[in-house]
Amino acid sequence: MCLSIPSQVVELHEEEQSVTVETMGVRRKVSAHLMQEPLEIGDYVLIHIGFVMNKIDKADALESIKLYDEIVEKMAAAE
Repeated sequence: MCLSIPSQVVELHEEEQSVTVETMGVRRKVSAHLMQEPLEIGDYVLIHIGFVMNKIDKADALESIKLYDEIVEKMAAAE
């Protein structure tokens, strides 16, 4: 099972067909080779094994991130 946390595009690297995304405060460069539609800074995307798989709606992305934050908080409190 794969769990993909929504990531926000923060940099475009068109010459490399890649983008830099931020996922819960962590930035990394991922491939955009599989994307049919163009990406823009601010887009929210889902990533699988280093590839952007699809764009997602901002409201849905923010709701998912909120739920992940709650999970992390509850796990930290249980330690």
